[in-house]
Amino acid sequence: MGSIVAGYVRWLLLCALIVILPGCGGHPKDVMTPVADTSPKSTKVNLLIATTRSRSPVPGEMFNGERARTPAFADITVSIPPNTIRKEGEVAWPKRLPSNPATDFATLKADDLNIDEAKRWLSASVRKSPDHSVLVFIHGFNNRFEDSVYRFAQIVQDSGLHSAPVLVTWPSRGSLLAYGYDRESTNYTRNALETLFQYLAKDPEVKEVSILAHSMGNWLALESLRQMAIRNGRLPAKFKNVMLAAPDVDVDVFRQQIGDMGKQHPQFTLFVSRDDRALAFSRRVWGDVSRLGAIDPEQAPYKAEFEANKIVVIDLTKIKSGDRMNHGKFAESPQIVQLIGSRISEGQTLTDSRIGLGDQILVATTGTAAAAGNVAGLILAAPVAAVDQDTRDNYAGQVSGLMGTAKPQPAMLKNCDEVRPTPSCKP
Repeated sequence: MGSIVAGYVRWLLLCALIVILPGCGGHPKDVMTPVADTSPKSTKVNLLIATTRSRSPVPGEMFNGERARTPAFADITVSIPPNTIRKEGEVAWPKRLPSNPATDFATLKADDLNIDEAKRWLSASVRKSPDHSVLVFIHGFNNRFEDSVYRFAQIVQDSGLHSAPVLVTWPSRGSLLAYGYDRESTNYTRNALETLFQYLAKDPEVKEVSILAHSMGNWLALESLRQMAIRNGRLPAKFKNVMLAAPDVDVDVFRQQIGDMGKQHPQFTLFVSRDDRALAFSRRVWGDVSRLGAIDPEQAPYKAEFEANKIVVIDLTKIKSGDRMNHGKFAESPQIVQLIGSRISEGQTLTDSRIGLGDQILVATTGTAAAAGNVAGLILAAPVAAVDQDTRDNYAGQVSGLMGTAKPQPAMLKNCDEVRPTPSCKP
């Protein structure tokens, strides 16, 4: 009987995989292939990338969601169209490839660097900064490589900051069902991030360091700072600002992390939103303990604790967002992004998550982590994948993983939307 059930489940998964693979829609992937700079009116944002992701065999992807044995570095320039074309807070994804710099975010340069070249990039960029400062951005859960690059470029542009921008991108598989894998990937990246922090602390050219972390990236940021404080006895004074946007962190653990950092710690600014649906899901995953980014800062004991630790709290609950999960408000609101920039520039005291309809149904109906990454959750959402591109993208890898097969290669399709071709969907 067990073998019959197992066979039936395997058949259902195979059917789900067949449903998931066909179809086109959403914005194109593999946007990291450089294009010519054909738009002189567009702004160019140059970023240093530090990553523990594996190098992708797909040139336009550059790095994927798997873990590398050693950190890698890259020099990437993103072209951003003028605000007459896009709204502040918006990433203007191309509707087709190659990207058009006049209307789209476009990759102009994507060069691999060795560690010595990365140090030279940082030194040159810091010297250009008016206050010799660095901003380190750490993205959140459910982010592909290009999501983190384009989102950070947008934040740099819209905030108007002049710090040397460093993106730390860790191995996220870009799927809600990969929550456990993503969380372990942040732990996997702690030592690499601490090494970066230690380098910035010792570099005499760097006068100030600010950190902006989003979602699960806050866990990585806080743990690396905690490690550094314990190892060195305290955190360096040049680490001025740590901005925690929608932190997916247990409030009880946060208390310990702050305590372990000692009395000399950066100015913390906390962005919270009580309607954050992604953090509501995370709360259920972690035993119904409140997540730091979804608390009510006016309630006890939080208000007194924040005041005691001099933590500035910005409540975004009433801010409207185009993000269906209300998890990326900090980056989509022009006022908030500019506030981030002003806090950095004044010496005071962010994600594109592809959330498919199937993911949202899973969150709304399971009420538990049991469906995350197992057969039941995939079967529940498989019918939705037939009509929703994001769900197809997120679930294809999960299905193949549970079947014990390699990640599926996209099928060559014939009936595609000609205005949105991708490498697997050609007119």
